[in-house]
Amino acid sequence: MFKEYDVIVVGAGHAGCEAAASAANMGSKVLLITMNMQTIAQMSCNPAMGGIAKGQIVREIDALGGYSGIVSDESMIQFRMLNRSKGPAMWSPRTQNDRMLFSSKWREMLENTPNLEFYQDMVKGLLVNGDKCVGVITGLGHEISAKAVVLTNGTFLNGVIHIGEKRFGGGRVAEKAATGITEQLVDLGFESSRLKTGTPPRVDGRSLDYSKMEEQRGDEEITGFSYIETKKPSAKDQRSCWITYTNNHVHDILKTGFDRSPMYQGRIQGIGPRYCPSIEDKINRFAERDRHQLFVEPEGWNTVEIYVNGFSTSLPEEVQYEAIRIVPGFENCRFFRPGYAIEYDYFPPTQLKYSLETKQIHNLFFAGQINGTTGYEEAACQGLMAGINAHLKVNNQEPFILKRSEAYIGVLIDDLISKGTEEPYRMFTSRAEFRTLLRQDNADLRLTEKSYRMGLASQERMEKTLAKREGVESIKSILSRVNVEPVEINHWLNEIGDTPITQKQKAGQILLRPAIELPSMINAVDKLRTELSSYEKELLLQAEIQMKYDVYIEKEKELVKRMSQLEDLVIPESFNYDKLSALSNEARQKFKRIKPQTLGQASRISGVNPSDIQILMVFMGR
Repeated sequence: MFKEYDVIVVGAGHAGCEAAASAANMGSKVLLITMNMQTIAQMSCNPAMGGIAKGQIVREIDALGGYSGIVSDESMIQFRMLNRSKGPAMWSPRTQNDRMLFSSKWREMLENTPNLEFYQDMVKGLLVNGDKCVGVITGLGHEISAKAVVLTNGTFLNGVIHIGEKRFGGGRVAEKAATGITEQLVDLGFESSRLKTGTPPRVDGRSLDYSKMEEQRGDEEITGFSYIETKKPSAKDQRSCWITYTNNHVHDILKTGFDRSPMYQGRIQGIGPRYCPSIEDKINRFAERDRHQLFVEPEGWNTVEIYVNGFSTSLPEEVQYEAIRIVPGFENCRFFRPGYAIEYDYFPPTQLKYSLETKQIHNLFFAGQINGTTGYEEAACQGLMAGINAHLKVNNQEPFILKRSEAYIGVLIDDLISKGTEEPYRMFTSRAEFRTLLRQDNADLRLTEKSYRMGLASQERMEKTLAKREGVESIKSILSRVNVEPVEINHWLNEIGDTPITQKQKAGQILLRPAIELPSMINAVDKLRTELSSYEKELLLQAEIQMKYDVYIEKEKELVKRMSQLEDLVIPESFNYDKLSALSNEARQKFKRIKPQTLGQASRISGVNPSDIQILMVFMGR
């Protein structure tokens, strides 16, 4: 019934979809197995993509030829560029999405991807021959052979849902958990543990009073995620989100359910996400605060269902209901379904190589929440990288690895395999030491050529990237060449409250002033308008950023160069750390467990001291 596939992808969430698409687009024969074909790429939690640092990841996925950016653009109901008041390194795109359209668009794109087939079944085990994964065993008893397998099980591995004192198996509400894989992997020598995440109630938008809330409109200019042309709504058609707040009365009602809370009664063993805590966790940890912000988010264009972002909870349903009706605007609220917590298995990611292949079993890859991450974007980028590397592995090619200085994706994977995680990992801009280099606006300039060379990014993407690079360099050249006389610009400088110039200056020099924006300066100076009016706004913005932040960019590049010396020192996999008696016991234990691939990775392992790295460096120098 089944042929041998190059790659089998288990699970069709965000990680699984990107893994299947990338491997298939590179030429592998791929089978995507999911327990429910109707929930492909379902937004299990909030109906949104991007945000702080996460938006950078989606743009990187798109630059590499993944689908998440395209799907997000074509299902968006609102777009916002966050952190506009800060420098460009902090700007982060975010879309509010139509949940049903997002899922259907993903399925449509996957069904139109050559080399990709689907099968609906549960995978209950792996086919392992010695130390190599050679396929999967399904719930219906099929043994399907493959040269590589990518596991993207999300929250389904032995998933347990908690609502107050109610407890039942499930990987998502109304969907059964997946069993068998964890037990087999543990028998094969893998370490597993438990994590927890949660989701808020969904409510009927017709029962809310929006006049008591603050309206949050979308941007007037919609940039989107994808670097290629996508269908986006007009600015005037965007749906608004809304903001309201809890209060002490809400908190008091929530506290009445603490004695039946699975979190406080010890029924949940898994650790929850530090940066997306439940509402009961917020009022317990931040007792001094008399209110917490709630974002009231529509679930789509043609539905009244509302997602109450910030009210994640596993308290008893009646306590949730009573408390939320005290929130301004929610006095007559009707539930579609209550919030719940879900506890699931994950495998500490220090058991992986940089390619996301497991160290114990060859040709087996992990991606997404199975590695301890939280968030669609974190899962999707791991899926993309696992799919790429599964294809490369079965074709006997070197793995594709992104460095910390090349992408947020590189930061995420390095953090996971070098440091591990004992709580759901979420990406932040603060995790990246090279933020000025890793901006959302230049992901295509950083990554598209790399992807194109290995056969993933399309010719169209490559041509657009080259045209962008040439256009930006042309603009910078013009700004560096054109002289501006005081008489040509001082009237405008006076209007915007900036200091007039006393002698002619290069346009590029004037642009370095903090208050100057290139489009406005072009409109004010005839000479610039003549030379630059034909260039697209995206190119003008990129040129402006590169010129204004040139000093900082060069400093980061120099730092990257210095740090790359450690990254270039490869540690053999068979290296015997026991013969280095000067190493601390903690460093020796962690080196033996994690088996860092380079001296740079070794230096980032938690608990390793600079002196331990110095000892390694001296020995390797010999």
